[in-house]
Amino acid sequence: MPGKLVEVERKRQLPDGGEHLEALLANLGWQAGPSVAEVDTYYSRPDVDYLETMECLWVRQRGESTEITYKPASDDGARGATHMVSGPETNLVLGPGQAATAEEMLVRIGMRLLVRLEKTRTVYRHPAYREVVVAIDTVAGVGSFVEVEVLSADADDAAELVGQVEEQLDLLDCPAVDLPYRDLALSRAGTG
Repeated sequence: MPGKLVEVERKRQLPDGGEHLEALLANLGWQAGPSVAEVDTYYSRPDVDYLETMECLWVRQRGESTEITYKPASDDGARGATHMVSGPETNLVLGPGQAATAEEMLVRIGMRLLVRLEKTRTVYRHPAYREVVVAIDTVAGVGSFVEVEVLSADADDAAELVGQVEEQLDLLDCPAVDLPYRDLALSRAGTG
């Protein structure tokens, strides 16, 4: 029986907003999906500070679609020198137009609103790398980033593949970013 799939990713800051990377991706056969506007609203429990535990709970609105996502703290060895994040995510997809209802429910059960951020995401895929997603994110008030994500049952193999794709895309000189967008937005606002 195959193991449970885990997402392994590394985020890097893009100094030029991603223009160089977009051209390179196209030249190497990566295919861009449409750019999508997303609004992520992050929450924490009143008795546990998710900023300290590195857990994330958010409501994502993308057009009419809404989902609630919980991401536990990364595996102990996942950060540090590798700047990799790995772990399972739990996603609950809601019906169209349910973002306000989901947010109201979380507040009513006592969750604390941390931050709301807006971003534009473009996802790239390559036919030779079916398990790999390259996403360029522009986060309002925070900056532009690239995430290379691999979904696999083997975290070590996934981490190796992340590194290979980053090397092919000439990303190794871009600074790795350990913090979630939530934390970056809060630190820029002076509240993190």
